[in-house]
Amino acid sequence: MEPKVNEGGLNVTLTIRLLMHGKEVGSIIGKKGETVKKMREESGARINISEGNCPERIVTITGPTDAIFKAFAMIAFKFEEDIDNSMTNSTATSKPPVTLRLVVPASQCGSLIGKGGSKIKEIRESTGAQVQVAGDMLPNSTERAVTISGMPDAIIQCVKQICVVMLEVEYKSPPKGATIPYRPKPASAPVIFAGGQAYTIQGQYAIPHPDLTKLHQLAMQHTPFTPLGQTTPGFPGMDGNSPASTHELAIPNDLIGCIIGRQGSKINEIRQMSGAQIKIANAAEGSTERQITITGSPANISLAQYLINARLTSEVSGMGPL
Repeated sequence: MEPKVNEGGLNVTLTIRLLMHGKEVGSIIGKKGETVKKMREESGARINISEGNCPERIVTITGPTDAIFKAFAMIAFKFEEDIDNSMTNSTATSKPPVTLRLVVPASQCGSLIGKGGSKIKEIRESTGAQVQVAGDMLPNSTERAVTISGMPDAIIQCVKQICVVMLEVEYKSPPKGATIPYRPKPASAPVIFAGGQAYTIQGQYAIPHPDLTKLHQLAMQHTPFTPLGQTTPGFPGMDGNSPASTHELAIPNDLIGCIIGRQGSKINEIRQMSGAQIKIANAAEGSTERQITITGSPANISLAQYLINARLTSEVSGMGPL
């Protein structure tokens, strides 16, 4: 079956989705996007990367099968290069394998595993790669993660065989019902501000966050506000021990959409980042404004206020959504 797919590859277009962590995505994008540009040009595949405020990102590779295999080869060898570079300063003696995570519709996983695990065993033995199909579906989706580990050449052979299985499933028994794709959720990491910069806390480290820094600077530059009990714009001590209080804002009806976001995405983001409870009142008849009630410590309220102000500023100044 495989030679047939390779020979007829120009006529068969496939879409393969990968799940990557931020560091892996950074490696694929490269400095000023040079690495991903080179991958697109040399492979002939379309490579799209999902929005970037999540700890996980989806990398979508679309094209004829031969272009997809070239793109996977470039990604696998890039990851091996990263491993080699990380080992130069490491005391580790054994080299870890390259690992890629595919996102596969659950409807195709049965064929990939095979009766009694026969197909996945065959793929492991013929390619030398380790293949694991997750038992559970990814959150809010009908897709599963398929993890492939091994040397780049083994991974490429493994991807080829998985593509063959996916094509067979698609043509012989197309899935009934629509696939609900997995969409990674934004990180809800704590946020701190220091020296005009925004940082998210990940484990023991404070990671600079350019998007939040931009929001912070916009808010301070265009619509400075005075947090409770202060006379100059700034943020009170973020110790989290202050008693909860409530603050109310009135937002024009025509601007409330940019605060709420699509399906509530922006207001949820503001809630997560600020740690405050935020309620938006229903539109009152005849009123041109909507009431927003923010509850939390003074620090939480200040953070929520500035994020809301920054959203409004970007909308009013025509910069579009941040």
